[in-house]
Amino acid sequence: MPKTSARLLALLSLLQARRDWPGTLLAERLDVSLRTVRRDIDRLRELGYPIVTTKGPDGGYRLGAGTQLPPLLFDDEQAVALTVALHVAATTGAGIEEAAARALHTVRQVMPARLRHRIDTLQVTAVERAAPPRVDSGVLMAIGGAVHAREVLRFDYQAASRPETDGPPPPPRRVEPHHLVTRGGRWYLVAWDLDRDDWRTYRADRITPRIPTGPRFTPRELPGGDVAAFVARRFSGSDGSGGWPCRGEVILGLPAAEVSPFIGDGVVEELGPGRCRLVLGSWSWPALAATIGRFDADIEVVGPTELRAAFAHLARRYTNAAASGSSTPDATLTAPERP
Repeated sequence: MPKTSARLLALLSLLQARRDWPGTLLAERLDVSLRTVRRDIDRLRELGYPIVTTKGPDGGYRLGAGTQLPPLLFDDEQAVALTVALHVAATTGAGIEEAAARALHTVRQVMPARLRHRIDTLQVTAVERAAPPRVDSGVLMAIGGAVHAREVLRFDYQAASRPETDGPPPPPRRVEPHHLVTRGGRWYLVAWDLDRDDWRTYRADRITPRIPTGPRFTPRELPGGDVAAFVARRFSGSDGSGGWPCRGEVILGLPAAEVSPFIGDGVVEELGPGRCRLVLGSWSWPALAATIGRFDADIEVVGPTELRAAFAHLARRYTNAAASGSSTPDATLTAPERP
């Protein structure tokens, strides 16, 4: 018979592995009597583990949820998996980086030497084109709670580009929240907008929930039935509603071969030596103009007028930005060599 301490750890590991355990099966697994199992269950309860006795022909036990978090038991594979998850938590943009670092330090302290050596060899560096925007964990919890409860969510939303106006702020959005998803380091809410009568995707870092939530709703069927495919279609502009909401055409002073690798689902057409036609879409006109402006080339706007106005808007913004700094001699802008 194993020692009491080792037996308690083995019993706790079994209780964590499945929902219900008949007492006789626990006794068989531990190679002890049913009376010893009952005595060990009482010891675990004294240590703070909320173990519930289940009714039935044989009787049994279940590890329940308690008001406090008692010590947990992980096998080697679970401990390594937890460490990896905590390492990459900083890339989620969920505002839990500091808490994840503290949890990783706590887990490492109680690990045996053989596991501590394994996790110390794991060094994770998050390499992003741009740091993902931070999202308050309370916002994520509020959104997730509304999704789970199927309650109408009201929130203020900061649009990517709002026209300059002295008028009152827009009214709060009212949506039926269906999914909270991550993509490219950002968090998004997929919801049915009650005022626009359409499916919308909102960035969570721009959401400020309002309390309380609204009434419960019956979930609608997501187009296509699969949230991953739905989000992918939305970001590619092929959502079944005519493509991107903002789509424009320009002529660039670059060969088509230098443009085509960077346009995603856009269309590029060779017009001659050093010139090409580009048709591209985006979720807003300023975003589309900024995307086209990343090409180091002369730009001729073919249309529509909204795209031309967006270029003028960005031109004013960039001019103001250039004038806001201290005066420095003009520098020649050269592109760095590509790796």
